[in-house]
Amino acid sequence: MYSFYPPKVVFPFQGTPYNRISPCALPSKVSYSSIQNPFYPLDYMKSVPASSQAPFPFQIQPKEEATRGSWTPFPWVEKYAYAFAGPYNKAEVALTFDDGPDLLYTPQVLDKLKKHGVKATFFLLGENAERYPEVVKRIVNEGHIVGNHTYNHPNLVKISDEQYHEQILKTEKILQNLTGYSPKFIRPPYGIIKENQVKWASEQNFMIIQWSVDTLDWKGLSAQVITNTVLGNTFPGSILLQHAAPGGKLQGSVDALDKFIPDLISQGARFVTLPKMFNTSKQRK
Repeated sequence: MYSFYPPKVVFPFQGTPYNRISPCALPSKVSYSSIQNPFYPLDYMKSVPASSQAPFPFQIQPKEEATRGSWTPFPWVEKYAYAFAGPYNKAEVALTFDDGPDLLYTPQVLDKLKKHGVKATFFLLGENAERYPEVVKRIVNEGHIVGNHTYNHPNLVKISDEQYHEQILKTEKILQNLTGYSPKFIRPPYGIIKENQVKWASEQNFMIIQWSVDTLDWKGLSAQVITNTVLGNTFPGSILLQHAAPGGKLQGSVDALDKFIPDLISQGARFVTLPKMFNTSKQRK
């Protein structure tokens, strides 16, 4: 549905356009260790603990399905407004924060982003937006983008279509009242969603956004572990997943921003919001 990528997209970091790759030459999987990270040289990985090195998250699609450069594990994704990562031909990275807002971590995240001059996208829960409306307003007033993360974080595959629609539309109304616009971007809780749910969202002019770098910050990891994960796995077009939620142990995630943001910027990365990355509007209507 969305043509985010040019006709020729370079196979990441190996210099071969997709439309010149022989199907028999494509391996079934690509691990991070075989790919040159454009922001950090391969020898950087020698300093990163093996536990922090995530495998490359996507299966390579067959040649006929790989013309746009969107690597996803689902063959039906190309039909809808759905993405795991942005264009590989730009040195852009998107920071995203889920499950907020809250009164402890979200304000700290906003302070860090302001300090580094970086804008991000916040996928908010409707129930938390109702509890902390002033934090939502601060997010918007400081130039960040708000996305829809449902009302109370259900597993979407376990609820009915009617309940799914209610989760999205109820949250949209709450966010619209607080921000002045109806957010275009949806992130499904746990990253789990069915094809018919993606189809409905696309028909309503929403866009489903997943992620390509999971910091696993919700586990209460240290700033150094999170930094290693980010620096060891971020590539052009990466969408980073962090959290800014009530009740979690997320101080390591907050503190990691001071470490990896300057490092990535020094290597040529540009932090952008999702509308900028995908050249689309922040609002669905």
